[in-house]
Amino acid sequence: MPLIPEEPQIHESAQGPRATPASGRTAPTPRPVPGPRPAASRPGRPGPPRPTPPAQRAPRDAAPAAKPAATAKPAPAAEPAPTTTTPQIQLIPASAEGALDAAEEAVDLLLDSGRAPGDVLVITTGEPHPWATHELSFGEASYWAQHDSGDDVFYTDAQVADRAGVRPVVVVAVNGGPESATVSALSVAHTRAGALLIVCGDPQRINSMLGTAA
Repeated sequence: MPLIPEEPQIHESAQGPRATPASGRTAPTPRPVPGPRPAASRPGRPGPPRPTPPAQRAPRDAAPAAKPAATAKPAPAAEPAPTTTTPQIQLIPASAEGALDAAEEAVDLLLDSGRAPGDVLVITTGEPHPWATHELSFGEASYWAQHDSGDDVFYTDAQVADRAGVRPVVVVAVNGGPESATVSALSVAHTRAGALLIVCGDPQRINSMLGTAA
């Protein structure tokens, strides 16, 4: 009697997935199929631009940064008040007849001490100085042009002395004339003298007139 080979037994654990029976049994969930990789991960192709990270915002309750304190500007220094220069007054005793010669000697001493000729102005109260009389013979324009040049000692008289400008040294020769002319000459000389005022004449008379002239 021939032998019939036995059918191999298939264990339950080795069996594959079973088809969904018609009776409504749930089939196992199929695994997801991997799709194509995103373009960014594909080699050789640039990906889309990366989004810009949002700017960091300070928290609402954070206090704003304190501004540096403005440096206070120093107050401008007050300008000093202009000072009025008072010339030094020197009296040379002389008579009315000798006042002009005394003035000439004073001018010579000034020039010998180093004063420039243009620094000196001489005013007479009586007769004009011979130099002034000579220069005025050529006309007033030429006469005052020499004053404006400031190159030499300038001689004038009390009647027109107010036209003269300021010079470091003014010499007044009280060689006569009315008292009003002397007072006027001393007043003008006091305002025109920058450093030194020399008066040649009677000291007592000059001292009394200087108070009136001031």
